[in-house]
Amino acid sequence: MSANAKLLYCRCAYAQVVPQTVKDDVLAKLCESGASFESVADLCEMAAHRDPRLKAFAGNGPLRIAACYPRVVQGLFTQCGAPLLEDAEILNMRAQTAEEVGAAMLRDA
Repeated sequence: MSANAKLLYCRCAYAQVVPQTVKDDVLAKLCESGASFESVADLCEMAAHRDPRLKAFAGNGPLRIAACYPRVVQGLFTQCGAPLLEDAEILNMRAQTAEEVGAAMLRDA
């Protein structure tokens, strides 16, 4: 993953499958770091509405995403005709700790 990766944080606001404390802690780490990142309410909702921002995210260079299961996130982007590039890194806030996700998101930032 490139040092200039774009950071994308999904709040997973509607499905509520990611523990609230993990979401809050990862967001706090991103905000405190001073790193530039994009926050969205819910990637699933964006995919359901075929939000054109998904294509912009997918086609805008290296991408690091904090969301849920990698296969799900890849599927959401593919469903919208915006498959992620191979160098996209997806961090799983459902299975990883906030410390793990935060450190990986901010690696090389």
